[in-house]
Amino acid sequence: MTEPALAIADLQGFYGESHVLHGVALEVAQGEVVTIIGRNGAGKSTTMRAIMGLLKKREGSIRIRGHETIGMVSEKIARLGLGYVPEERGIYGSLDVMDNLLLPPRLGPGGMSLDEIYKLFPNLLERRRSQGTRLSGGEQQMLAIGRVLRTGADLFLLDEPTEGLAPVIVQQIGVAIGAMKAKGHTMVLVEQNFRFASKIADRHYVMEHGRIVDVIAREDVAASAGRIKAYLGV
Repeated sequence: MTEPALAIADLQGFYGESHVLHGVALEVAQGEVVTIIGRNGAGKSTTMRAIMGLLKKREGSIRIRGHETIGMVSEKIARLGLGYVPEERGIYGSLDVMDNLLLPPRLGPGGMSLDEIYKLFPNLLERRRSQGTRLSGGEQQMLAIGRVLRTGADLFLLDEPTEGLAPVIVQQIGVAIGAMKAKGHTMVLVEQNFRFASKIADRHYVMEHGRIVDVIAREDVAASAGRIKAYLGV
């Protein structure tokens, strides 16, 4: 059997003495797009940080294409082919767009060229010599996604990619994620905008109080609308 791109089992996470993740378990097959949804404070972003090795204290199992990563530092985890776009985006404000795109190392073959990234995000071509601090929030998000696309990563973690963005920018982000999926990339998204998430994801993991409490497949979303609203408080 083919190993899942990502397999998490009994993941426990801690901030100091605070126990914040309680036995998280999920799987993502190669080429799938899944979301982790839930209310603020449910543990979604903490789960992403744990996958990347940025949570100092974590226990359980996180396997990336069969490689156990619980004991690895984040740099080695990234070199397994992970691209991470954190909620805060991590743009270097003193560098221009092009330098931000060229900064990360290559993790593997198949990364997009600058021309391909500019075709996906025309705004970045227009602003390629603008400093990161001069970009709008939407342009910064495009830059953050474009930067990991260049690295050759094939498993992407996107934390709140549409938060606070105008509808036209959200649409562009959706096109980019669709293009990534068409290339066979695997993605895990933390996403508050369920209308957006429901159009692109194969499956939704629902998180409450640091636990996965439900899994909803794409084909079951319509029938589960009431349940989803209750989970999200909308």
